[in-house]
Amino acid sequence: MSHNEIALFVFTPFCKIKCTYCDFNAYAHLSRWMVPYTDAVIQEIRRSAACPERSRRVIGGRWSNVRSIYLGGGTPSLLPIECLEKILRACQSLISNLQSPSIEITIEANPGTADEDKLRALRALGVNRLSIGAQVFDDATLRRLNRGHTVADTLETYACARRVGFDNINLDLIYGLPFQTLDDLRTTLERALVLAPEHFSLYALKVEEGTGLAHQIARGKYPPPDDELMATMYETAEEMLDAAGYAQYEISNWARGEQRLEIRDSQSPIPNLQSPISNLQSQHNLTYWRNEPYLGFGAGAHSYLDGERFWNVASPLEYIQRIERGESVVAGRETISRELEMAETLLLGLRLNVGVAFADFYARFGEDARARYAQQFEQARALGLLEVTDERVRLTRRGRLLSNQVFWRLLP
Repeated sequence: MSHNEIALFVFTPFCKIKCTYCDFNAYAHLSRWMVPYTDAVIQEIRRSAACPERSRRVIGGRWSNVRSIYLGGGTPSLLPIECLEKILRACQSLISNLQSPSIEITIEANPGTADEDKLRALRALGVNRLSIGAQVFDDATLRRLNRGHTVADTLETYACARRVGFDNINLDLIYGLPFQTLDDLRTTLERALVLAPEHFSLYALKVEEGTGLAHQIARGKYPPPDDELMATMYETAEEMLDAAGYAQYEISNWARGEQRLEIRDSQSPIPNLQSPISNLQSQHNLTYWRNEPYLGFGAGAHSYLDGERFWNVASPLEYIQRIERGESVVAGRETISRELEMAETLLLGLRLNVGVAFADFYARFGEDARARYAQQFEQARALGLLEVTDERVRLTRRGRLLSNQVFWRLLP
């Protein structure tokens, strides 16, 4: 990806109900704000493209090199199709390379929140990737998580998406859930694999302070996550997805259709380093992992552009009011030093199975990463967490399990 390309992210803070584990900037029972929120987001999008001084990527009032559009949340599929159409049209009208077939347009959808008509309309609007928040294929666990949907809902939403022509579908799954056993995880993966989606995202449960789940664990209603069991679950998922023909390309992400190297290291198979990036990988998320620029719109959305990080006010109501008053919605800014940018580029890139190519790092920063981080690399390599060759540095299979032990060493 060129450093002049950009990804666009639109955040939707609305949810049907709040999941017990969720600490996102998301709210239930605020449907009355959906229309004014949509209008506010459109205004922010238009303002951004109308300010060329904000980015060299705006030419003639249009973004010149957009790589992806991602509608996330919250639950963006809860928005009425009229609102989704307005947001997508606002983005698309300001993209100069809109006709490029490489532009990925993703929407997140919780099961049961988008029927066949809505999915067909989204497809007609140019949405070419759907991410379904299945989380687990077990109704009892879904109830414990307060997900608000059933396994049947997941199957129906998936079937509808296939019927209307979606040919790039991701399933989001979580492991390490309360009372979830290794056999339970295997069952979830087996049921998910029958569907044969193009992509899987598999995340370990994180118990965030202040969430309903954290309170339930503190009261003894649910047990805390078992780190050893979660490690075994992760390794089991790696084996099952690999056997089913999915190639892991990032710590928590797998895509279908990737070629493999004939030569394997002592830890695990790795993607073919010479092959082009599979278009079934999440092009939008690759932007984050490569530490490339992105613009976020909506309440609490974050942006990273031209050496600066900035983020919007979190409250949806305050966000709407500021837009209506013609005020800035930016709540804070952080200038990224060159030292921090180098470290973040390295640690984010290490999340990818291919790791970081030293030639790419030198082309971006004019420095040899092997020399600058020699001590950190050697410490992690001695622990069996890192593999360093003449061409690149990457995590070992053990390193993917203990990645934070590598990442903290790289930060300034």
